[in-house]
Amino acid sequence: MKDPEEFYKKLKTQLADTAQWPTAYLYKFIVPTDTSKIEQVESIFDNLGAVINKKQSKNGKYTSVSINVRMKNPDHVILKYKEVASKVEDVISL
Repeated sequence: MKDPEEFYKKLKTQLADTAQWPTAYLYKFIVPTDTSKIEQVESIFDNLGAVINKKQSKNGKYTSVSINVRMKNPDHVILKYKEVASKVEDVISL
């Protein structure tokens, strides 16, 4: 990601324009297949009523973690992306 702040600013505008808030939002992360890293991602969404699906890549090196959760507004969506990026090493946000 070249400029994370630019990315988040654009995302916030898109989210504000395309959804009625609060709404369900689908996060997608690619994490190296490492139980502790996957658990770190999951723990960030604890107590939010999130539905979490995991799927390993064909070669097993990576795990896709999809998290469907109701968020209050675009700012909350972005806060979670930033929290994952700051706490989980080598995570890719989609």
